[in-house]
Amino acid sequence: MKFKSIILIVLLAIAFFSCDDNDDVKNAEPHLVMRFKFDATQSRLNNLGQPAAIAEGNAAQSPSFNAISSHYMELAPNASTALGMGTVVYHAPETMAGGENAIDFSQSKIAEEGEIFLSIPLSQVATGSYEWIRTSLSYQNYDINILHQGTDYTGTLASFVGFKTYLTTHHIGNSSFPVNGNREQGYWALSVNGMPFSGQTATGATTVPNPLYATSPIPPKSCVVTGKFATPLVITGNETRDVEVTLSLSVNNSFEWKEVHVDGKYEPSAGENVVDMGLRGLVPTYQK
Repeated sequence: MKFKSIILIVLLAIAFFSCDDNDDVKNAEPHLVMRFKFDATQSRLNNLGQPAAIAEGNAAQSPSFNAISSHYMELAPNASTALGMGTVVYHAPETMAGGENAIDFSQSKIAEEGEIFLSIPLSQVATGSYEWIRTSLSYQNYDINILHQGTDYTGTLASFVGFKTYLTTHHIGNSSFPVNGNREQGYWALSVNGMPFSGQTATGATTVPNPLYATSPIPPKSCVVTGKFATPLVITGNETRDVEVTLSLSVNNSFEWKEVHVDGKYEPSAGENVVDMGLRGLVPTYQK
C-alpha cells in the first residue's frame, strides 16, 4: 500500500510539472529571429543592385564563409523609406576609444551560417507592413584559395567592411593582429599556415548593393545592404509564434583582386591587391 502511494505521488508530480512546462511554452512571448545564409549561386550585384560581371583585369572567387557580423538592421515599409526612418531592430555597440566613433569589435555579435544572430520580442517591433530589410554588415570571416610560389594554400581572411572599426588585438586561429586603434572600411587580415598578413583596400571600394539608390540612398562607407521580401513582412502585434527571417547573402565571386599573373588565382606575393570584399546582394525570406 505504501509503495502504491509513493507511485501515485510521483505520477501526480510529473503531471504537475508537465502542465507547468506546457504553460511556459504557451505563454512564451513570440520573437523576431534573424539568421544569415551564404549563397555562391545567388546573383552577383553592383552598388545599384544590378547584375555585375567581374571587372576587366580583375579576378574573383567565392569564399567559403565561417562567420559574419552586422552593425545595424532595419525593416523598411517601402522604397521611399529613408535610412533610419524604418523600424530599427538592432544597433551594435560603438566606441570613441580610437579617437573617432567606430564599431566596437570586442562587443560585436558574430554568427555562423544558420546560427541565430538576433532574437528580440515581437512586442519591440512596430506593427506594420515591411517590403524591405537593410543590414549594415561589419565583419566577415572566410576561407580563400591562395597561390604562393607555385603552391596552392587555403587561408582564412578577416574582412572589416563597417564604416570604421575599433580593434585592440584580434586573432585568426593562432595568428595575432595587434591594432589598438580604428581601421577604415576595407581593412583585412589574413592567416596562411599560421603566417599573418594584413592590408587595406581603397576606401569606398567595397560593393554595397542598394536597389533603392534612387529613392533611399545610403551614406558612403555604411555597408548597408538592402533586400526586398518577395511578399511584404506584416507584423500585426497578434502573433503567437516566432517570425523567423533568413538573410541570404550573395558571396558569388565576392572576393576580388587585381591580376598580375592572369591565371584566375589570388597571388598576393606577386603584388595582386584586393579591390573588393563586399557582399553581392541580399535576398530576405521569412516564416511565420
